[in-house]
Amino acid sequence: MSVNFIDLGAQYRAYKDEIDTSIHAVLDTSHYIMGQKLSDFETNLATFSGAKHAIGCSSGTSALILALLALDIKAGDEVITTPFTFIATAEMIAFMGAKPVFVDIDERTYNIDASKIEEKITTRTKAIMPVSLFGQCADMDEIAKIASKYGIAVIEDGAQSFGALYKGKRSCNLSVIGCTSFFPAKPLGCYGDGGAVFTSDDELAKKIRILLNHGQTERYVHKYIGFNGRLDAIQAAVLDVKLKYFNAELAKRQIIAKNYNEKLENVITPFIENGNESAWAQYCIRVKNRQKVLEICAKEGIPTGVYYPIPLHLQEVFAYLGHKKGDFEICEKISEDIMALPMSAFLSSEDQQKVIEVINKATA
Repeated sequence: MSVNFIDLGAQYRAYKDEIDTSIHAVLDTSHYIMGQKLSDFETNLATFSGAKHAIGCSSGTSALILALLALDIKAGDEVITTPFTFIATAEMIAFMGAKPVFVDIDERTYNIDASKIEEKITTRTKAIMPVSLFGQCADMDEIAKIASKYGIAVIEDGAQSFGALYKGKRSCNLSVIGCTSFFPAKPLGCYGDGGAVFTSDDELAKKIRILLNHGQTERYVHKYIGFNGRLDAIQAAVLDVKLKYFNAELAKRQIIAKNYNEKLENVITPFIENGNESAWAQYCIRVKNRQKVLEICAKEGIPTGVYYPIPLHLQEVFAYLGHKKGDFEICEKISEDIMALPMSAFLSSEDQQKVIEVINKATA
C-alpha cells in the first residue's frame, strides 16, 4: 500500500462533522460570496497572525497581485526576488509589467541571500519580495534594514510558510504586506483555491479590499482598476474550522520533521535558522543520484516531489531577462539534488518509518 504524500483525506475525516456543518451553514444562508463566514474567518485569521488586517482572497497568486497593486508597482519598476521558488512570485511581478530582479539563495536555508540584495538595488527598485520557502521565513530583519535604507517596500511571499515563526512573530506579519496561499496542499489549505493578504496598515487594507472587488467602493462605483479576487464563503467556512486545529497540526509537523532529521542517513536534511520555526510545508532533502533515488521510491510506493527542478532564471518565459546557466550558481546546484518526502500532520509513524527505510536503503 502506497504512502500518501499529503493525507488530505485523513484530515477531512478528523474534522468532517464540523466542516460539513460549517459548509451547510453557508448553503442554508445562500451567502456564497463574502458574507459573515468570510468576516468571521478573517477576524480569526488576523488574531492568529498578529496582523491588524487579514483579507481573504481567491488564491495565493491573487494575494501577490493585490500586494503589488496596493503598492502601486507599475510597468518599468523593479522588484527583487528569488529565482528558486514557484513561478507565481516572479510571474506576478512580470504580469504587472515590472521586472523581476533575481538574487541567489542561501545554501543552507534555500531562501534569498539577504547579503546579496543591496547590490541589485537601482533607482527603479520599488520592492523586495522574499519567499519564505518550504515553511521557513527568510532573513526578514536584514531585508527590512536594507529596504528601510532605500525607502522601498517589503512583501513577504508566505505561500508556504503560514504558521511559521520568526523570532516569535508569525510569518505574514513581518513586513508591510504579507501574502499566503490556502491551496489544498498547504499547511492550512481549503478545498479549492484561496489565499490571504495581511497588513497592519489601515489604508493599505482598505485599498486591498477595494481592489479585490473590481476596484469598487460601492455598487457600480469604481475607484481603481481591480479584478475579481474574492475568497468565496464556502472556502472560508472550511478554513475557519481547520484554523481551530492549526496549532496542533503545526506541533505534529515539528515532531515528524524531527523524526526525519534524526533517522535519515546519507542525505542533507533541512537547516532551520536559529530563532525560526518552520511550518514544514515541504520536507526537502538533498541526495546524490537523485534520479535513482526517485525511481526506487516510486517502485516502493513512496511519493516524492522535486521543488524546483528548473530555477526561474532558466525558464523560457524569463529568457527576455538575459540570464544564463551559471548566473545563480547556488540555486542551480540545489535544483539538481533536492527532493521532497511525504509530510503532513496526518503522516502515520508507520508510513514515516517506511519512507525512512526506503530512503536510507536508496542512498546507502
